Amino acid sequence: MAFRDEETTPSGLWYPDGRQATSAPVPPRHAHGHPGGRGSARGSHPRLGERGFLPEFLFELVVLLVVVSILRIFLICNYIIPSGSMENTLGIGDRILTTHRLTRSMVAPRRGDVVVFTDPADWLGDESSPSFRGNHLVKRLIGMPGDTVACKGHGAPVTVNGIALDESSYLRPGVEPSSFAFKIKVDPGYVFVMGDNRSNSADSRLHKDDGHNGLVPMDNIKGTALLTYYPVGSWKLLNNQHKVFDAVPDPTQD
Repeated sequence: MAFRDEETTPSGLWYPDGRQATSAPVPPRHAHGHPGGRGSARGSHPRLGERGFLPEFLFELVVLLVVVSILRIFLICNYIIPSGSMENTLGIGDRILTTHRLTRSMVAPRRGDVVVFTDPADWLGDESSPSFRGNHLVKRLIGMPGDTVACKGHGAPVTVNGIALDESSYLRPGVEPSSFAFKIKVDPGYVFVMGDNRSNSADSRLHKDDGHNGLVPMDNIKGTALLTYYPVGSWKLLNNQHKVFDAVPDPTQD
């Protein structure tokens, strides 16, 4: 009697002695006991949705660049400090982040803020170093619209609406609040600014003849500085000096 080799046919499995198997053949098990799973025999394919390392890295890189671009265009801006007019709060080469566009309207400037603004009347001709970003400057906001900012000079404190300021938390050590006397009432729509290094800052005090009485139009403010992010290890918040102005009353109406 002829024997057929073991084979799978439409009617089932036949053994060499002519008997027909009563159950379907059992498929070979792959590694870890899961057909087609991870660790299966060579030649298996990744499951649906899996990506290789390089495509996944490129995807995440693109997402990161998009997020950074959105932050850069609408939310924050960065500047490099070129001069010593804000020492020791800001040193030459420090990098700062400021509000920008959308966030600028959310963070209204206040007394004590470090602000970045466009040159109102050729102030940069008096600065000892070139500006950052073309025609931008950075100073501390001392007087808001309607305020009266004054100083008797020779070590006397700066006053705002008659209240003396304790500026020791941000003035450069050894520098007077102002070496000369001045008194300015801030016009509506303008602010009065000063550098923290008063002996090396061409600020509102020194530009009384610029056509704005040394004041900066509010519209010129391009950002309120938030923090320094470089050099590494020197990170600090910049607009934490509002308490210096807590006792300053609202300006009186003339």
